[in-house]
Amino acid sequence: MLGIDPGLTRCGVGVVDVAADRSAALVHVGVIRTDADLAIELRLAGIASGIREILDSHRPDVVAVERVFAQHNRSTVMGTAQASGIALMLAGERGLPAATHTPTEVKAAITGYGSADKRQVQTMVARILRLDVLPQPADAADALALALCHAWRGAPQARAATGGSLTKAQQAWRDAERRARV
Repeated sequence: MLGIDPGLTRCGVGVVDVAADRSAALVHVGVIRTDADLAIELRLAGIASGIREILDSHRPDVVAVERVFAQHNRSTVMGTAQASGIALMLAGERGLPAATHTPTEVKAAITGYGSADKRQVQTMVARILRLDVLPQPADAADALALALCHAWRGAPQARAATGGSLTKAQQAWRDAERRARV
């Protein structure tokens, strides 16, 4: 499972294997970086190249991307949306299922608290993956958290990878999301 925390300057990428018992193992973590002085098309090409490399090297079966949300800084949200679009397009080109999750969803899935700070997310990701050190930078930890969130939240492809049934917590989350959409 590949998690992507999109950004133009730093695009976090994390690959995890999740077992039927919901235990997880780190496969790869990193950050694709682009220079802020480059033209936008070159920055997006750099992000695409980095994601392609991860897809080729690790062959994930699912891609989870942070859902772009409104921010006051339009240039930041535009860059994030463009990087997100690249990630989703590459998943589509490879025929991989892709999903998006909000930062609040990810934080709640990983820490149990939707307003957790970066350090709390890093700490829980390190604990879940049995890492000796916190994943750095935060973009990398966020990418791992996205992959774990997607595996645990009960998406159809994630359920297949983790044994097929929803836990009570996943059922409650699914039901709460359905009520929120009405």
